[in-house]
Amino acid sequence: MPPVTTPALFGAAAVDATDDHPLVAATREYAERVLRPRALETDATEVGSEVIDDLRRLGLLNHLAPRAYGGAEADRPVDRRIHEILAGACFNTWLVWAQHAPSIARLSLWRDQNPDAEHPLVDAVLRGELLVGAGISDVRRFPDRYLSARRAPGGWVFNGTVSWVSGWGLNSVLLIAAVDAATEEVVLALVPVEERTTASPLHLGAVAGSRTERVDLASVTVRDENVLEVVPLERWRAKDVAAAADARSHHFGLAATVLAELAAEAHPLAREVASVWAPRIADIRERAYDLIDRADGGESIPLTDRLELKVASGHALTSLTQALVIARSGRGLAGTSTAQLHARSALFVLVQGQTDAVREAQLRAFAA
Repeated sequence: MPPVTTPALFGAAAVDATDDHPLVAATREYAERVLRPRALETDATEVGSEVIDDLRRLGLLNHLAPRAYGGAEADRPVDRRIHEILAGACFNTWLVWAQHAPSIARLSLWRDQNPDAEHPLVDAVLRGELLVGAGISDVRRFPDRYLSARRAPGGWVFNGTVSWVSGWGLNSVLLIAAVDAATEEVVLALVPVEERTTASPLHLGAVAGSRTERVDLASVTVRDENVLEVVPLERWRAKDVAAAADARSHHFGLAATVLAELAAEAHPLAREVASVWAPRIADIRERAYDLIDRADGGESIPLTDRLELKVASGHALTSLTQALVIARSGRGLAGTSTAQLHARSALFVLVQGQTDAVREAQLRAFAA
């Protein structure tokens, strides 16, 4: 298969420069040698513990951590490029890793703010010794369905069901967001996996190998030292709504793979589709990253602008994966075809991080 990193898609100088970064180069070599050849098998089975061990050896379980913890202190362009590479090579592996990666940034910030605090669990995560699972999206469903947080002596008690946790069986600690209904505050904490955290399979039609399960927390005690922050619900929601409205790196990593496979098809029109769509994807990508950077820099970006690009990236992915299925004809319907794998991954992207605002924007685009 042709290299995924095509000049037509990744032509921005600021991003091309990251390809020379040692961590990016090592990630790409591993992704092409191990993850991509096994992507179909991983989807049919599951992400294995050996893959997590490999990611740890590469430094990808603490790439955002301070160097004092063995981390690479990777900047945003490098982090984005790694997301693109992993998502393009094996979407299941990317999802497991992507649940963990942002926790490193959160914990690095917490450590900066609490330099003298003794916290073996935080330090173990920052050293890349533990894989973290995430359960923070259920806050969006408050007050209808959510994880509850109740104050108790020396900490909190969490109850409820986490709708999605990827990497179950691989992660030994969860990053959980629960809501104290009495005060309408969100409690974000590290919760070690123990006998009162039980899971049940979701039997997903997409990312089936990501070990994504529904996890129940039955009166789990969370000590104060494991609480990272307690913030007003409205402040949490405002940040969450904005972040969920963005087109993100994994969209473009998946798009790059599909473009490369279209470009390798025998039918000349399949190659033409790749040629036509590559600059469109590059444009969406450039504008999406620019909006995120400006918003994080303090600029007020209209939510509609961010949503427009997320809708556009979702439309692009579904269009490209449909084109790949069509180009392969009957072969594109086989479960052993990457066309099916990519099409299912594109459908997952449509619903991942879906707030009410995102859903409305997506449906409005279809109704237009």
